[in-house]
Amino acid sequence: MKFFILLAAFFFTNLAYGLRLEVQAKPSSDPTCIRDFVQEGQLVVVNIFSSGFVGDGQKLSFYIKDTIGNEYRRKKDFAGSVRVAFTSHSTAAFDVCFENILFNKNANLFREIELEIEAGSSARDWNAVQAAEKLKPVEVQLRKIEELTDEIVNELEYLKRREEKLRNTNESTNSRVKNFGVLVILMLVGLSVWQINYLRNFFRSKHIL
Repeated sequence: MKFFILLAAFFFTNLAYGLRLEVQAKPSSDPTCIRDFVQEGQLVVVNIFSSGFVGDGQKLSFYIKDTIGNEYRRKKDFAGSVRVAFTSHSTAAFDVCFENILFNKNANLFREIELEIEAGSSARDWNAVQAAEKLKPVEVQLRKIEELTDEIVNELEYLKRREEKLRNTNESTNSRVKNFGVLVILMLVGLSVWQINYLRNFFRSKHIL
């Protein structure tokens, strides 16, 4: 198991989550969001580059917010490069959302966005670590692999805890459904017995039986 984790860490150490997209300018707010997932206390670095310039007939803004409600950064009417670094407050998904407001209704404008998200060991400034601790390049690479391995192990442990929690919830739900089904059957049986007795007494009172 450890071998496969180290192998995965070796291949993914130098990878970053990056993409390019176009955000169309619209008269009203219509955010375009990119979602990622981080663990509590994890360092996250978001690099954003936007084409165009401020005052070109469109107003591009962005905000970074997780699904729990924590807001990490918000910036209005920007262009060029922006770098945002934060430490996640909780284990949750977070969204990087862009809003592009159009001021010239007769124009067809958009901004090209280059977005790069780095989290955990990938977000650290390893050049600064190497200079501060006087590490060799091989030692830096080993440190990267070690930290990434720890992150993978922590992620697997989180998934295991989540699976156990979901399983317990599922078992509790099944138990409640089972008890509810038994209660419904007992109520139907009791209602049937009551109806039979009621009809029997009714027919006897009318001297039908």
